[in-house]
Amino acid sequence: MNIRHLSFRLLQVYVQVVRLGTISAAARELHLTQPTVSLQLKKLREAVGESLFETREGRMELTHVGEELYRAACDVLVRFDDFNGFLERARGGSSGHINIGLVTTAKYVLPRILGAFYRQYPKVSVTLNIGNRAHILERFSKQEDDLYVFSHPPSGNLVQATRILKNPLQVIAPLDHWAAGKPNIRFSELRNERFLMREPGSATRMMFESWLSSQGIELANTMQIESNEAIRLSTASGLGLSVISDHTLQEGREKLAILPVTGFPLESNWYLVSRKDRRLPYAAMQLIRFMAEHLHECVEAEWVAPDIAQLVKHFA
Repeated sequence: MNIRHLSFRLLQVYVQVVRLGTISAAARELHLTQPTVSLQLKKLREAVGESLFETREGRMELTHVGEELYRAACDVLVRFDDFNGFLERARGGSSGHINIGLVTTAKYVLPRILGAFYRQYPKVSVTLNIGNRAHILERFSKQEDDLYVFSHPPSGNLVQATRILKNPLQVIAPLDHWAAGKPNIRFSELRNERFLMREPGSATRMMFESWLSSQGIELANTMQIESNEAIRLSTASGLGLSVISDHTLQEGREKLAILPVTGFPLESNWYLVSRKDRRLPYAAMQLIRFMAEHLHECVEAEWVAPDIAQLVKHFA
């Protein structure tokens, strides 16, 4: 490869094409014309001397060389963003930018942490990219963020995941349900009730279905709703029962009953996640240090995971 023919702009264009999946989408994001982006990709391919993309069923997919170049490009761009942050710090204070991808349930808690972080580091900006687990997994695979928050983190050798918060799952019902106020309920008494479920792939659904399988229980009636807010409202209205994060429940205004079902709440956790093949920028490491030292001040102490003190060590 002739490195002299590379430039930051070529790498920026390449990263956007990979992340967005099409030349037209990258052109819009970068405020360039499609021919300009195509020309940049041609220059990059010529500089590398190998094919970077192949077309399968009308979709652009990375070759093995393309994947390696993408990782290298992400690393280079992050390192120089970090260097820019270093220059800013040298001029009088911490600064920088952090991209965080988080699953929808975590949106109820993370802003409380970021608010306290911002008061201490006002020059650090944060972009939150919120979506369901499938969407955030896709962002993780494309290295679109610095840090991620999952309640069921991805697997693989590239994953660095550490528990930060407990995320108990509760069985909820409308206030006038026959089981509301009844002590020591066995789940077998509820198996014929309609249960409102998140979409397949949701961490809450995965945890609940895993528990059902371990108990040898199969639900007789389910209904899929792809929103925690809609599940809370539907449960309060009597449409069915559900299993939901305690954090999500506490943020809602609906009046609901938490059923004392044997085996519940299910133990679940939120994890702070990064990629081992991506160097974290200074600002992201600053946030990790802040969380290790001050998380118990931002949320209720009983929710903080016991190994929070090891957080910095795990990401160093």
